[in-house]
Amino acid sequence: MSVEATTERVLRLLALLQRRPSWTAAELAAELGVTDRSVRRDVERLRALGYPVHATAGVGGGYQLGAGSRLPPLLLDEEAIATAVSLRMASGGTVAGAGEAALRALAKLDQVMPPRLRAEVRAVHGATETLVGPGVEIDAELLVTLARACRDAVRVRFRYAARDGAERERTVEPVRMVATARRWYLMAWDVDRDGWRTFRLDRMREVVATTWRFRPREHPDPVAYVQRSVTEAPYRYLARVRLRARAGEVRELVPPQVARVEDDRDGWCVLVVGGVDLDWLAVHIARLGFEAEVLEPPELREAAAQLARRVAALSLPGQTA
Repeated sequence: MSVEATTERVLRLLALLQRRPSWTAAELAAELGVTDRSVRRDVERLRALGYPVHATAGVGGGYQLGAGSRLPPLLLDEEAIATAVSLRMASGGTVAGAGEAALRALAKLDQVMPPRLRAEVRAVHGATETLVGPGVEIDAELLVTLARACRDAVRVRFRYAARDGAERERTVEPVRMVATARRWYLMAWDVDRDGWRTFRLDRMREVVATTWRFRPREHPDPVAYVQRSVTEAPYRYLARVRLRARAGEVRELVPPQVARVEDDRDGWCVLVVGGVDLDWLAVHIARLGFEAEVLEPPELREAAAQLARRVAALSLPGQTA
């Protein structure tokens, strides 16, 4: 039997072992169409590659896949493709150094995959382009520090640059990091200000995880809280507008880091969006193309009316907007 055929069979054996907790040698032999002796040899091949396959003798015994101590080099079909695509996406991401690390991992993955899988992964790559928008790179060590602090429930101390540029020392109890297409945020309890806060990771300096453990508090949903913070807090105006559209239709047009969309009744939804300029808000809401009703602020209605008059004047010959 060829090496490729043997590799294919060992992959199938691995897939079976991952499918359920325990198999007898006879069951595996029947599934693979081989003898019990071949199953034992293939189990030894998996063990040599780093997979801890446990064997139990006697009635009711069999083979069981345990937790490994090192990363095995073999992957199932769907795992190989998903891993390769994820690594390719990471090569253009917002974590400093992750691009080079992802490309190195891709090269190693390409070396250990069977030829058939390698061809399928390359087909996916060849048919795919990545459009990556501008984002702020975050140091991978910072992510690890904050992730461990969230996991271990220890306070974090850092210097934070506010929107006005002033830096202040903050001490927080971290809960979760939330990533958008462009930025990373930390949701945490601000010890000095006695409340929940959102912090941009690219504004954090001299981040240190302390040894002070804290008891986790009841907290809002991190994704919803961060979205509310980034779409509302930084802006002078906060608009609430009812749109005659399903919430899903509007979410397809408006990124979650730009605005929040709430379900409403009778085929309507509510768009909550912040802005520093009322004319800008009016233009972007109008460009969505849905029938709209301004709920607040009242100044937005007047800004929209003035904009409508100026736009209408543009369509008249000899008129000045």
